[in-house]
Amino acid sequence: MLRVAAILLLASAMPVMAETYHVNALTGDDRASGLAPEQAWRTLARVNAFPLQPGDTVLLTGGSVWKEPLTITRSGRASAPIMVGATGQGARPRIEAGGVSPHGVAVLNAEYVRISGLEVTNDSADRAPGAESRYGVLVSAQDRGVTRGIRVSDMYVHDVRGTNARKDNGGIVFQALGPKRATRFQDIAIERNIVWRVDRSGIAGISDQVSRTNWFPSEEVVIRDNLVEDVGGDGIVPRGTDGALIEHNIVRYAGSRAPGYNAGIWQWSTDSSLIQLNEAAFTATRYDGQGFDSDFNSRRTTLLYNYSHDNQGGFLLICSPKLSEPDNLGNRDSVARFNVSRNDRSRIFQLAGNVTGAVIEGNVVHVGPGVDVQMIAATQWDGWARDVRFEDNVFRVAGTARYGHEVGRNGPDYLIGPGLAPADYIRFEGNSFLGRHIDVPQDKDGTYQASYVAAPADWAVPVFDPAKPEGFAEFLGRHRGWMMGMLQRELGRPVRLQQARAVSMFEARRRAR
Repeated sequence: MLRVAAILLLASAMPVMAETYHVNALTGDDRASGLAPEQAWRTLARVNAFPLQPGDTVLLTGGSVWKEPLTITRSGRASAPIMVGATGQGARPRIEAGGVSPHGVAVLNAEYVRISGLEVTNDSADRAPGAESRYGVLVSAQDRGVTRGIRVSDMYVHDVRGTNARKDNGGIVFQALGPKRATRFQDIAIERNIVWRVDRSGIAGISDQVSRTNWFPSEEVVIRDNLVEDVGGDGIVPRGTDGALIEHNIVRYAGSRAPGYNAGIWQWSTDSSLIQLNEAAFTATRYDGQGFDSDFNSRRTTLLYNYSHDNQGGFLLICSPKLSEPDNLGNRDSVARFNVSRNDRSRIFQLAGNVTGAVIEGNVVHVGPGVDVQMIAATQWDGWARDVRFEDNVFRVAGTARYGHEVGRNGPDYLIGPGLAPADYIRFEGNSFLGRHIDVPQDKDGTYQASYVAAPADWAVPVFDPAKPEGFAEFLGRHRGWMMGMLQRELGRPVRLQQARAVSMFEARRRAR
């Protein structure tokens, strides 16, 4: 018995004998070894069926096109992840899964896996058998406890024709489901991807463990440096996370096709989400339709140094319906600080339902000439907001800004009357109201100036054509630099980004069974 234990200990200490496998759709042969370019395999089915080991690398050859999915079901280790990437010259290796598979690339019940450098589409009017939803990239863990060490980076995901009837499909989706055993992700990063022309969601996190009595949030979640453009529904939405970082993403033209309520960047049932240095623009719907949203059953969401512009529904929604134990704690202690809104329409700030302890501070809002908006609208969702503070914001209005509470609806639009009540204890301290404001709230330390004309400024945010993915890394650098300069100019202070922080054990909700 001691000899067996010694052998096992020695085996665990031995270096991993990793291999590199090549796949070439043009010249490969599945009967070959795969261990050299001239011995490449031909199909992704060969990869899917192969027993990959920790440390193994799979290289897909540039210029190759496969009409079949890539599915990884084997795990690496923390020091030896399984890696899938691209090699060779020419166009990115391309996976076309339309009509063949619900996913183009999937990591299923596996951990320590890194996927990068591929092009993925999933566009077909025909659906594979059983494919109610459709994905570009799917990372799925079910009934396996904690799943660690997933990376999805430098992917070009486009033309994913998912169903707009469900939010849990689209470009890149990571889902942790635990009907039998509580399941979550630990250390998952989705970075530097292009997600373009997808339905319904751009980048979405899914969890079924989000109530107080069944709370098992994913941790160390990072969604950073992604371009998400032309999305049927929501742009970026993590769900069931603690301490997620959503940083420097560009979301444009969300809400373009899906019915119902959609927004650019938001979270659902989360603790301590940090949403910073993002651009959300041109959200197309007014059913919600804001650039940013702090939503249902969430605590301590921070929106910091973001740029919202040209969104049909406005800048920021903070919302949740009334408490319904054990599912919904409401929206507690959201903070929106040092953000800039320009040319947003409809409702700049909307407080809807069971919102408590929110702080809206140090933001700069620009309303253009001839534009009539609801600067602050308190609306009903099984109740009204309470205990919200607006402090040191600058409202620069060349058009018209209105303030009030919901008295009716006209389709996606709210009809408001004077005053924020029945929302309760909404306080204003040191805000600047420049231009034409109707039913403006009292602010004893505020500044009121009846006329305002906008000064010329650089609003030419860098743009990128997702039809031409080359040069994306350079664009990200230019965009980040422009954002930092614009924010410093508008806010009149240095930009100091924060680090994401999960709640402490003393603040945590009840954990899952």
